[in-house]
Amino acid sequence: MQFNRFALYTWIMELSSRIQQLSESQTIAMSKMARELKAKGVDVISLSLGEPDFDTPELIKDAAKAAIDENFSHYTAVGGYQGLIDAICTKFKRDNNLHYKPSQVLASTGAKQCLVNVLMSIINRGHEVILPTPYWVSYLEMIKLAEGTPVMVQGTFENGFKLKAEDLEKAISPNTRAMFINSPSNPTGAVYTREELEEIAAVLRKHPNIIVISDEIYEHINYGGEHVSFASLDGMFDRTVTVNGVSKAFAMTGWRLGYLGAPEWLAQACIKMQGQVTSATCSITQKAAEAALLADPKELTKDMLKAFEARRELVVGELNKIDGLEILKTDGAFYCFPKVSSYFGKSYGGFKINNATDLCMYLIQEAHVACVTGDAFGAEECLRISYAASESDLKIACKRLQEAFAKLK
Repeated sequence: MQFNRFALYTWIMELSSRIQQLSESQTIAMSKMARELKAKGVDVISLSLGEPDFDTPELIKDAAKAAIDENFSHYTAVGGYQGLIDAICTKFKRDNNLHYKPSQVLASTGAKQCLVNVLMSIINRGHEVILPTPYWVSYLEMIKLAEGTPVMVQGTFENGFKLKAEDLEKAISPNTRAMFINSPSNPTGAVYTREELEEIAAVLRKHPNIIVISDEIYEHINYGGEHVSFASLDGMFDRTVTVNGVSKAFAMTGWRLGYLGAPEWLAQACIKMQGQVTSATCSITQKAAEAALLADPKELTKDMLKAFEARRELVVGELNKIDGLEILKTDGAFYCFPKVSSYFGKSYGGFKINNATDLCMYLIQEAHVACVTGDAFGAEECLRISYAASESDLKIACKRLQEAFAKLK
């Protein structure tokens, strides 16, 4: 029998089904496309990534410099060194009325890793995870990675894209193991009120085996609404994982540090998982994060928050001038999430707009503005537009968008 070396090579080099079922992050993909066009000399304005365009505050940088000078450059405990763990506990108690013990918290290489740690620790094949939609792009892929089954519960434009308690109750089954809640929300900017969260908690009290994963990374990007940590609600502390990080509030995206508070059994499982994947995050970053978390958050974030609020007013005002767009003015994060389906079926030049993905491709090619399709967030009628960019760039981008939409007939 003749030996087929090519067939053997193909078999050996086949990717796992695990990686093949994962989708590429559309936010990262659009950012990559914008960078590639810029490298070719195209003047692209990227409104695709959720990254503050501010510099890390000086007191945080000073703490990192001191750590370097003091040779704080060795391995720490997997979940973080004691000074940082204590700072996380202090922050939770001060800002969120959450009384976590050191054994209930850990730091990871970004909030993303915290979320993956949790799902990999509690989800088995056949477990269902309730996913309020629109959702942050990576939630769905993380559930798939953990071999769970996502159960999407669609929020409506009319309800501010928020999960309704009655819809949650309908989605719960004997296989439900966990659910996500994200306030303030990426991609919509929605902030849940205390009353809305209490209604959700009332449903969950009937189902004590469901773990709530509360992503609160945009906690301090809030324009007036009260921030309520889900774990602070009656009966929710011992079944909620509170996930946060330093990227958004303190302009520390590149530092890579997220943290969580959880029931002790689950926090320790997450440390076990992390110990076999990355171990601890950067020791210098940990020192910087300690300084960030112990500082007065209102003082440290006030200038950035004021700038974001002004940008929100600018972008919402300019986008409202585009006929056919439906826009919610939300209270948190730094995104607009307009409904754009009135443009489906329209065309210009060689472009035919069949869906939000087509519209994104049209806008980056015609207007040289990068946005993210709502399909990436489970909302096929929408686009996500980040206003975490300079005011001057936003003014130019909005003008380009107005002109590009006007061409579609």
